Amino acid sequence: MSNPFFETWTTPFGAPPFDAISTADFKPAYSEALAIHRGEVSAIATQPGVPNFDNTIIAMELSGQALRRVDAVFSQLASANTNDELQAVERDMAPLVARHWNAIFLDPALFARIDALFQQRASLGLTPEALRVLERYHLDFVRAGAKLSADERLRFAAIVEQLAVLGTQFGQNVLGDEQSTAFGLTEAEVDGLPDFARAAASETARDRKLNAPYAVTPSRSSVEPVLHFATNRAVREKVWRAFVKRGANGNAFDNTKTIAEIVALRTELAQLLGYETYAHFKLADSMAGNPAAARDLLDAVWQPGVRRAGEDRDALQKLAAEEGADITLEAWDWRYYAEKLRLARYDFDENELKPYFELGKVVDAAFYTANRLFGVSFVPRPDIPGYHPDVQVWTVERQDKTIGVFYGDFFARAGKRSGAWMTSFREQSKLGGEVLPLVVNTCNFNKPPAGEPALLSLDEARTVFHEFGHGLHGLLSNVTYPRISGTSVVRDFVELPSQLYEHWLEQPPVLERLTHYKTGAAIPSDLLERMKAARKAGKGFETVEFTASALLDLDYHSGSGGDVATVEGTTLARIGMPREIVLRHASTHFLHIFAGDGYAGGYYSYLWSEVLDADGFGAFTDAGDPFDTATADRLYKYIYSAGGSRDYSEAYRLFRGRDPQINGLLEQRGFATPAV
Repeated sequence: MSNPFFETWTTPFGAPPFDAISTADFKPAYSEALAIHRGEVSAIATQPGVPNFDNTIIAMELSGQALRRVDAVFSQLASANTNDELQAVERDMAPLVARHWNAIFLDPALFARIDALFQQRASLGLTPEALRVLERYHLDFVRAGAKLSADERLRFAAIVEQLAVLGTQFGQNVLGDEQSTAFGLTEAEVDGLPDFARAAASETARDRKLNAPYAVTPSRSSVEPVLHFATNRAVREKVWRAFVKRGANGNAFDNTKTIAEIVALRTELAQLLGYETYAHFKLADSMAGNPAAARDLLDAVWQPGVRRAGEDRDALQKLAAEEGADITLEAWDWRYYAEKLRLARYDFDENELKPYFELGKVVDAAFYTANRLFGVSFVPRPDIPGYHPDVQVWTVERQDKTIGVFYGDFFARAGKRSGAWMTSFREQSKLGGEVLPLVVNTCNFNKPPAGEPALLSLDEARTVFHEFGHGLHGLLSNVTYPRISGTSVVRDFVELPSQLYEHWLEQPPVLERLTHYKTGAAIPSDLLERMKAARKAGKGFETVEFTASALLDLDYHSGSGGDVATVEGTTLARIGMPREIVLRHASTHFLHIFAGDGYAGGYYSYLWSEVLDADGFGAFTDAGDPFDTATADRLYKYIYSAGGSRDYSEAYRLFRGRDPQINGLLEQRGFATPAV
């Protein structure tokens, strides 16, 4: 039986032929691809010749192409366009793929070759990039258990396999809770919601086939408008409770026991490798280096953040009383009264910006920014298939040649997990010829009714720029080896290109392009001034909900155990969490740290990268031009195109001319201490 994954893809640039791929293709494709990769790696490990860089490291880099092809496509579909059949495949494949990689990393003969090269690395005459790849390979294997005894390797492999199963289960449970719950709402219950939110809620009711004019689900994109604008307090509370209880409802999707198992297994894994805790293990390969450094940064913003949040809480309580609401402020009230407070303090209603933030124009503004900074342009390619009708595709051009393909998947839908992310169907490299990256940005904006524009909030527009910053990190990659391509960097560096890119959204040349979707008029100057004045409104709330989540992550992975009620309760009591604010990600739906290990022990990374991005954009401020050519050239050379080809602190210094300073972050959040 033919399988599209083992046929030549005749689509432009060898892009995945989604119209030819079916769910039934994945299991046999995985089976064949895993077998091919096993054979390739076995040939490397058992070859009689003395190990050298070509017959070991380059051979490893060129192996597994069939598996990467299958895995990249499947992983995105399982996250962005899944169904019961795909989820069943995901559950079946998770332990098999983990077992496959365990066999590679724990192969003594293969590691002996890599270790021999590593020990003599100084005498091999390697280029700096090749040396970096060798060092990363050696570290990858050591961190994956290659130096353990035979008995320890068996236990290590079992742990990794079980963690893969549990991570898959965790993510599917969160999606299951979101998909199985929907609240039908009446006209009276959506009082206060702006037109865009009503339209989205109406669309949700139709999609869910509810006998109600409006509906919301517990997913963030559906909940936020209700919490910000619904005048009915009981509706806000009902929706908020469903939102924060995802994965903790005592049903088939409850993640409480899953978390306990994950934390226990991670602790055991770290100790097998000789680390005190899982956080020590994860941060040993990071810019921070250890949990203490991460905590120091979080502590530096926690106190000013909680102080600012306390001031805002008092102002919100006072405002509610002035409006005649005989209430004690609760978490489901905060966003609602914060909108009113911002309007009262700054005469700024964010909804006034929405007509200027039409999705297509925001995407075009992100493209314009990339063109000004890096000389890239984007050409729509409707002939390149997407995996869903909502997906748009562009080719990316630079210096008169195509350097990649960019996919944009912007709207929420059933079968798509919450959040926003960047991934790749193929990563850039130059081994065996030029390999162009195929990069995907995925978001979850509410889809408007047919014929209506998708109007974004300021925060959603920032999300477009944020994810596109990640996308550029993959698209602009210009390295030889796949191992260090694009976003293959440590977690607390990977957010630098994305968070840095957000700064350009509010630069005048970019804002000038965001014209009214009906009239074509520019954003009025007085509205821009009010927007800038309100920029730091709510920073106390944002800082508290994020920092508390980051500290909770560190506590889970620093020996506090995995009992959700105990760890959450202890952490929040220790830091003095304000009663009216909750974690940005409660444990049972904290996908970043439990649906896989990507940000486990490393959720602080967003704040670490904010130090870099706030300080880094200062280079353009110092130059007096947000598109200063010399600064942009350094940014391209040392950050966006360099992947993981050099030490990350060195890369930042080469761009900025010095180490990062925290002042920019404190100023950005409104916490800077005025000069005396």
